[in-house]
Amino acid sequence: MEPHVKQQTINFGAGPAKLPPPVLLQAQKELINYDGIGISVLEMSHRSSEFTQIINKAESLLRELLKIPDNYKVMFLQGGASGQFSGVPLNLIGLKEDKCADYIVTGTWSAKAAKEAEKYGKVNVVHPKMDSYTKIPEPGSWNLNPSASYVYYCCNETVHGVEYHFTPETNGVTLVSDMSSNFLSRPVDVSKFGLIYAGAQKNVGCAGVTVVIVREDLIGHAQKECPIVLDYKVQAEMKSLYNTPPCFSIYIMCLVLEWIKNNGGAAAMGALNKRKSDLIYDTINSSDGFYVCPVDEKCRSRMNIPFRIGKKEGDEALEKEFLNGAAKRGMISLKGHRSVGGIRASLYNAVTLEDTEALAHYMKEFLKEHQ
Repeated sequence: MEPHVKQQTINFGAGPAKLPPPVLLQAQKELINYDGIGISVLEMSHRSSEFTQIINKAESLLRELLKIPDNYKVMFLQGGASGQFSGVPLNLIGLKEDKCADYIVTGTWSAKAAKEAEKYGKVNVVHPKMDSYTKIPEPGSWNLNPSASYVYYCCNETVHGVEYHFTPETNGVTLVSDMSSNFLSRPVDVSKFGLIYAGAQKNVGCAGVTVVIVREDLIGHAQKECPIVLDYKVQAEMKSLYNTPPCFSIYIMCLVLEWIKNNGGAAAMGALNKRKSDLIYDTINSSDGFYVCPVDEKCRSRMNIPFRIGKKEGDEALEKEFLNGAAKRGMISLKGHRSVGGIRASLYNAVTLEDTEALAHYMKEFLKEHQ
């Protein structure tokens, strides 16, 4: 049930991000006494029948929402997406003798992942180094290695606002994707990937749990130095219960997944997210250069929209005024990432069309005042 009390704050944070109000209300209602058992999920044994039901339901909802094939394992791990910067190469780089992997680097997070993978094998960045992360290099220019164990990319770069609107072709090499910031924001064909992982705190929950979806034949190839908590074989066999998992985060994710299902699933999220992002991009494009998005139009993110005010490099005083004005109107977390500056609006699943319309209206007002 949607809450009747109008929210006074609109959260455009890049993560941890806004959660659906019905999920927060449900968690509040059950916080002290979950399902009549007299204790909180925060106190519950991860080996209890009650928690087993929660984690099984979360997996079942994920499988349903993403149509995950039966030959894929689903794991709920700790360490965030950054933990998988190590987990992926430690488990997969030994799939082939050469112990090498191809990385497509289009932003901060794929760059960090590539750097981490260098500890465990040879990393080939498949395109020339870019001066700025504002586009995806043309696939025809990629130098893919047929002997690579896998090809890695970040599907949506949260910092720079670059999103893939296509699935890279790898000529049969295993495809791996970090989908942390656009996971379940639209449908995805899981069968095209060997492995998908995503931190929950953008579109599907709160911080603390990372979903890993991996094809069964890729499990069991971990390097000997792989920490046991990152070993997919161990975690899959133990159903994510090798050690105490992030129980409350899994519970919150289960509630969010149920909310997504009740609101039309991944396809409905995709349609809504397109409407929301189109609204902000249209406002930017019609501002006659007052607002500038540096990202190539072919790969602009629906999730994270970075823009500058005044000119391409940005007028910092004007941007500060914009942020202060937004805060007075109850709009928070619009400041761009510290590494790039400017403004960034994150429009994840829980951000409503009304929230987005409020931002677009303010942007138009601010433009009129400063033209």
